[in-house]
Amino acid sequence: MVGFDKVKKIGTFTEQLPSEGCEDVFSRFNKSEYVMFPGFCDVHVHFREPGFSYKETIATGAAGAAASGYTAVCTMPNLNPVPDCLEHLRPQLELISGAPVSVYPYGSITVGEKGREISDLEGLAPYVAAFSDDGVGVADKGLMREAMQRCRALGKLIAGHCEDLRYEDPREREWREIERNLRLADETGCAFHVCHISTKESVGLIREAKRSGLDVSCETAPHYLLLNTALIEDDGRFKMNPPIHRAEDQGALLEALSDGTIDMIATDHAPHAAEEKARGFEKSLNGIVGLETAFPVLYTGLVMEGIVSLERLVEAMSTAPSRRFSIPLSGDFAVWDLTHDYTIDPAGFRSKGRSTPFDGWPVLGKCLLTVRDGKAIYISEDK
Repeated sequence: MVGFDKVKKIGTFTEQLPSEGCEDVFSRFNKSEYVMFPGFCDVHVHFREPGFSYKETIATGAAGAAASGYTAVCTMPNLNPVPDCLEHLRPQLELISGAPVSVYPYGSITVGEKGREISDLEGLAPYVAAFSDDGVGVADKGLMREAMQRCRALGKLIAGHCEDLRYEDPREREWREIERNLRLADETGCAFHVCHISTKESVGLIREAKRSGLDVSCETAPHYLLLNTALIEDDGRFKMNPPIHRAEDQGALLEALSDGTIDMIATDHAPHAAEEKARGFEKSLNGIVGLETAFPVLYTGLVMEGIVSLERLVEAMSTAPSRRFSIPLSGDFAVWDLTHDYTIDPAGFRSKGRSTPFDGWPVLGKCLLTVRDGKAIYISEDK
């Protein structure tokens, strides 16, 4: 590799030699101010295919991921068909086989994500990263207990979208179901992962569960770390579930990310058609895009402000999720120019989705090169 020894190594990354013939690619990025990170791993994305390709496809979602330093993603199961058995998973397996990034599908916990009957967990287990009914909580306590027992026997994680609709307050909806699911995980011994936590109470419950030795992990998303209710506008680009909460919740999440209570950052990348996000805050569909803004907004808003270290941020976006979900990243890395400043403009996204609360934000950090398994999957036109 011509001059590639000058690139800085960050975090816990161990250099992997790329395949032969890439020297000309790497020589383009021979500057001492560039940094190399391990490939990012996002365990919570919605690529919408099969079933909703007008919102996103495997190809467009994967292209956005590759251009943003991601080499692995896990796709949520709210699709058509819902991957509740191997027959329903096969269309997605065929679509992801040619993706530039490694795509690991989730299987659904319940048939059709309807919460009435458990999916064919045993048949799906060899082909999925974990099980989730993302988008809805599993309301039936007995059903969730049985699913956890079966997942424990299979050695598979359950990733819980925690939302108990019996409560009016969105904050209480989240932490009440987290509380219940943590008790079930303790009873069953199932490895449990909590999706997109957003409240102070959720942080407290997970922190205590970890102290007691429970096999639990959790994620939050960039928008919960960088935004609070004071910054919300009457615009669909601020509409997501769970919603953005108070500054007090934001502060608790930042503290939890720093001390390791929050294991990882996932984007909950959830694209919609423009019309579905143009109905104002109240009437727009839940969900924003996140892959193409994640590192720049977090690096600018957290690392440059001295809130979180660069090493901790890279761990939360790469090594922690890959370790928890047993996703190999050997040979995966990206080269970044952390001095490159620009303004986020959704018009340039590779994703079909354009709705982001970070539209117009000035940021630092541009991905120049992404390598998966020793092969370049994204090369910036900038030199």
